[in-house]
Amino acid sequence: MSAASVEAAITTRRSIRAFLPTPVPRETVERILDVAARAPSGTNMQPWRVHVLTGEPKQRLSGALVAEHMAGAPTDAEYRYYPAEFPEPYLSRRRKVGWDLYTLLGIARGETDKMRRQHARNFEFFGAPVGMIFTIDRHLEIGSWLDYGMFLQNITVAARGHGLDTCPQAAFSGHQRTIRDQLGIPGQEIVVCGMSLGYADPDAVENTLVTERVAARDFTTFLGWDAPER
Repeated sequence: MSAASVEAAITTRRSIRAFLPTPVPRETVERILDVAARAPSGTNMQPWRVHVLTGEPKQRLSGALVAEHMAGAPTDAEYRYYPAEFPEPYLSRRRKVGWDLYTLLGIARGETDKMRRQHARNFEFFGAPVGMIFTIDRHLEIGSWLDYGMFLQNITVAARGHGLDTCPQAAFSGHQRTIRDQLGIPGQEIVVCGMSLGYADPDAVENTLVTERVAARDFTTFLGWDAPER
């Protein structure tokens, strides 16, 4: 295994928002999840549970969620993904990625109907042939949620190794009751997020968005390297 191949899988990962309808074999999805499950977790608890949808079950869930969203139904998230107020530099980063995307899509400030429709695309899994819903036992604590993040990252990177793309989506966490009802998920499980999986549409303008990243030297304190020799 080369560093270049690992780095390529990580650095070519992007949140894709338009997919081709090309099917993805179940065997490929299962392989990606098997690989992702090598993520570390405290005392090997492996707190993740995945509900994978394609075809009619995915369409049925999407239809229910889009209808709910477009009707302006209140959300019922069981955890707060974003802070109530965004301090800097997080507010500026959030605004930039949002307006960069809307500019590509030709959505101007104040066009709330177009924004709402674009947000609804989340619940259609952006046209991807495979949708995934991730849940966690509500009895588990924040450490297991941290472990879950490593599992989700593994999925996105392993998918790149198969030439596939993904989009992790927090939007699904605001529709707990509908998702539980549609998928038969027991009440002890909390919806963490969703994810789209498939082949990126190369002609979709929204897929040209490449978000910026801060360099390691700007968020890291290195200790020891500059110590004087003895």
